[in-house]
Amino acid sequence: MSGRTLVVIPTYNEAQTVEPIVARVRRAEPDVEILIVDDASPDGTGQIADRIAAEDSAVHVLHRPGKVGLGAAYVAGFTWALDRSFAAVIEMDADGSHQPEELHLLLGALGSADLVLGSRYVPGGRVENWPRHRKLLSAGGNHFTRAVLGVPVRDATGGYRAFRSTALKDLDLESVHSQGYCFQVDLVRRALGAGLRVVEVPITFVDRVEGTSKMTGGIVAEALWRVTGWGFARRLDQVRSWRRGGGRR
Repeated sequence: MSGRTLVVIPTYNEAQTVEPIVARVRRAEPDVEILIVDDASPDGTGQIADRIAAEDSAVHVLHRPGKVGLGAAYVAGFTWALDRSFAAVIEMDADGSHQPEELHLLLGALGSADLVLGSRYVPGGRVENWPRHRKLLSAGGNHFTRAVLGVPVRDATGGYRAFRSTALKDLDLESVHSQGYCFQVDLVRRALGAGLRVVEVPITFVDRVEGTSKMTGGIVAEALWRVTGWGFARRLDQVRSWRRGGGRR
């Protein structure tokens, strides 16, 4: 698709990984720009990002006053992109688990879609170096999401994805308060509810080798109760619709 593309990379204590991932993106897709959204990392990630940006005009940094969460970081990045008229926006983790060398797959599919999900669970997708409990948690979370929300995608929790800016404008970003896994689920359900075209392309997800995982029990708990709540609201809407139709199929 035509127009400028922005890769949004949220960071918190990613001093070991931020420079390598930026370098890989720049090598893989020299024409894209990068926005590092740093939540006042105490390990100096923000200062490293500033140095990278000072040396490369295609790299930008958005400093936030503290750790507010992944979802809020992405919403801030999306808003930054929309304010500057980027045509496409990419979500990418800072830890190297999302392969910049596969970015062309997402961008290619975006030519005929509004949202492209980099999927670990469609044919050709895979996960490398994850312990068994993480695989079970991810697979179980996606199965639960499909069952409760009825979303027809295999990987609703993945964080490697590409949006048309026109799609982001349809998602009512100001009302998004979810974080972690459920932030990703939230945007998928909003996109489908808005009638947008969502497609999946296979990716290889590689567990991080530097730094520490941000996964916590609180993130899992938030995903569980939010998805359950959305599912309940969906069922309630279906019942109301059925009653308005006089109970006829």
